[in-house]
Amino acid sequence: MFRALVVEKDAEGTPHAEVRELDESLLPEGDVTVRVEFSTLNYKDGLCLGSGGGLVKTWPHVPGVDFAGVVETSADPRFAPGDRVVLTGWRVGEIRWGGYATKTRVRADWLVKLPEGLTTRAAMAVGTAGLTAMLAVNALEDHGLQPERGEVLVTGAAGGVGSVATALLAALGYQVAAVTGRPETEAYLRDLGAARIVPRADLAETVKRPLESETWAGCVDAVGGAMLARILGQMKYGASVAAVGLAGGAALPATVIPFILRGVNLLGIDSVMRPIPDRVRAWDRIAADLPMAKLEAMVHPATLQDLPALGEAILKGGMQGRVVVDLSA
Repeated sequence: MFRALVVEKDAEGTPHAEVRELDESLLPEGDVTVRVEFSTLNYKDGLCLGSGGGLVKTWPHVPGVDFAGVVETSADPRFAPGDRVVLTGWRVGEIRWGGYATKTRVRADWLVKLPEGLTTRAAMAVGTAGLTAMLAVNALEDHGLQPERGEVLVTGAAGGVGSVATALLAALGYQVAAVTGRPETEAYLRDLGAARIVPRADLAETVKRPLESETWAGCVDAVGGAMLARILGQMKYGASVAAVGLAGGAALPATVIPFILRGVNLLGIDSVMRPIPDRVRAWDRIAADLPMAKLEAMVHPATLQDLPALGEAILKGGMQGRVVVDLSA
């Protein structure tokens, strides 16, 4: 038997979630069985804890797009019992059962061994959000970003991706300008390393001019929409924006002028289907470069029982930092 947070719909189609004891025969097919120690909460989890948001295909469902734990059994030679592993993405927790359970079974191709020194709890403080932030920083640096080039903008800075991106960039020596629409998060962002706070209202609307003053050497953008369009016109020559989210909308009311007159790069960052070598590189850098004390300051501990309410909160934009779910609690 194992314990899981199960979401199902009643006869009227209303979803509800409860913690249950389930038989191991219900585990999905896969090469590796993992004893889950920690999970976390992402926006997608909030959707899956409610109506499913179109992500969930079959009910009942066990959400949890991220998890970290210890291998119990493995039919794949790359993994052995006792290995500490992490899984993010691959649509686990969406179209197949995920990490909100004390045990799960997955394909070996989806797992990454944790680097030395990184605990399963720390891995979930990082989670998809932190992995995405690291992938974004890697992409920006691969396209020429260096600390001496100037300020790096982080939008949605108090959210999961933004929090880790702010702490990571600051630790790497960058001057971080953090965008937030919540004045109460300013002290939190400065503690993470932000050198400047940019009010969301300063970037919330597009302007008629396709180009403004060259301001930002790089950007990790979790907002999209009109804000991203505005930022493109403020990038320095040859600078890049790593697009990681669409909290402000999927439309992009922009022109091609920043791309063809300033050589600006718009880099799409996907973490769901990212190849394993990119993931290994990112996790290795997380273990080496992310300040763990800053990471701990972002953490909000939770249990399976807490997740339905937290799922509602994250969908309303009411979460700050990272939720870490202890499966032993």
